[in-house]
Amino acid sequence: MQYGAAAAEQAWYMPAAAMVVAAAAETAAERVERLASESAVVVFSVSSCCMCHAVKRLFCGMGVHPAVHELDLDPRGRDLERALARLVGAGGAAAAAVPVVFIGGKLVGAMDRVMAAHINGSLVPLLKEAGALWL
Repeated sequence: MQYGAAAAEQAWYMPAAAMVVAAAAETAAERVERLASESAVVVFSVSSCCMCHAVKRLFCGMGVHPAVHELDLDPRGRDLERALARLVGAGGAAAAAVPVVFIGGKLVGAMDRVMAAHINGSLVPLLKEAGALWL
């Protein structure tokens, strides 16, 4: 499946039913990869998770407005949670898998990694490199 400009060029003539079938054929891992690359900062979250709320507030407080994907509101959210748990090494424990943050399309990790990067000063350069911060 193609993404980005190539997909947009082809989408104009693809029937809606074919787009739905193509989206359904996309695996959870492929969907995570696609969503993670669509914005400078992407947060996979669960709306009732306090750690997810904290990481979103951290970014907003820095002037960064991430793309947030609330997995509990997504019909395929459970599959995405499992794929994210595998990515961050949570051993399939979906509760431990969120929040998951991508910056510049690259996996930063869960809350512990984001906070460690913030504390050690490496978060701001990552955000600048991804184009999420200008100052």
